[in-house]
Amino acid sequence: MKVYNLQCAQRHAFEGWFGSEAEFDDQRARGLLECPLCGDTAVARMPSAPRLNLGATPQPAAAAAPGAKADVATVPEVELQKAWLQMVRQVMAKTEDVGERFAEEARRIHHGESAERGIRGQCSREETRELLEEGIPVLPLPVPKGLKGPLQ
Repeated sequence: MKVYNLQCAQRHAFEGWFGSEAEFDDQRARGLLECPLCGDTAVARMPSAPRLNLGATPQPAAAAAPGAKADVATVPEVELQKAWLQMVRQVMAKTEDVGERFAEEARRIHHGESAERGIRGQCSREETRELLEEGIPVLPLPVPKGLKGPLQ
């Protein structure tokens, strides 16, 4: 089994497992590889080093002062991607998918015609603008295609 570090044209890093290098090349050539974050099929293999188990346990980094926050610029990009994916999973777990009826259902909730609850769905940019102008709080949130279906 070959495990490759991959990256899409948008610089999202992810891992891929393949039976062989030829299998990786074949899947990439046929456009079967795609970024789990944005769906981009322009995927490249990144350099990687072998993992060596030397028996030593890495020492934890020095603890920050109590109450100190990490500067976003110092957080590695992979950690930001991980945090974003966790946030999207939480939103999906705690909201109801109303699909194409999003704008209509958001208005019904806002006007008290439907039960107050978290919803998600699809609407056009124009519908989003109209909802915001009506004072209905909405937040566009791109959901990676891999999170829309069941997760393995």
